[in-house]
Amino acid sequence: MNKNIGCGPATADIYGNSSVGRATVSKTVGREFEPYFPCYLKNEMKKYKVLTDLEESYNELVHKVSWPTKSELANSTVVVMVASIVIALIILLMDQVINLVMHFIYGIPSL
Repeated sequence: MNKNIGCGPATADIYGNSSVGRATVSKTVGREFEPYFPCYLKNEMKKYKVLTDLEESYNELVHKVSWPTKSELANSTVVVMVASIVIALIILLMDQVINLVMHFIYGIPSL
């Protein structure tokens, strides 16, 4: 059995070739005709969508994003460094307290 049924040229071998497309039935009224190679067209549209997305991303980065100044960036860096040191000290304190409690419970001499 062909795994490509409905997608690409392999369909023509099984169902024949039609230049018009499929006629509408009651379930598809208003859709007119469907393309003969819907998967091929879908893949082509994905390529165009990727290019469109890249172009929109570039335009947004260049025209719509407000970038911080050097002084704002330096201030933010200092805040992050101080916060990191404070959090590291809190974790160190918690580790030492847990270590002391475990040594007390199990009677292991402290290092």
